[in-house]
Amino acid sequence: MEKENHCETFTFQLKLLLDVEEMKKYPFTKLIIEKNVTEKEYQHTLCLLKELNHRYEEDMESGLIDHSSLLLHFAGMLCYKLPINETLCALHQEGFYLELTEQLISYSHR
Repeated sequence: MEKENHCETFTFQLKLLLDVEEMKKYPFTKLIIEKNVTEKEYQHTLCLLKELNHRYEEDMESGLIDHSSLLLHFAGMLCYKLPINETLCALHQEGFYLELTEQLISYSHR
């Protein structure tokens, strides 16, 4: 019973923190918490972004103009708990790989 009360209290406190005005500066972090993403899933997402950003930079150096395959890769490999468009916007707003996320957002709105 005691343990359950601690979990309920923690959940309540976390919900309060998510509503704090300061969290608007961290939409991706907030999304991770709201969607109950595990640490492993979070790390996988960051590795995915790092890999895609590396490919994006290589593609840019090669003069490639169409980067739509990166969006397909992102969508296919993103954690199932995270909505694609909302995640892209949250990443961009929080400053993760700005050029890449901007490109992916533009493709996702086509």
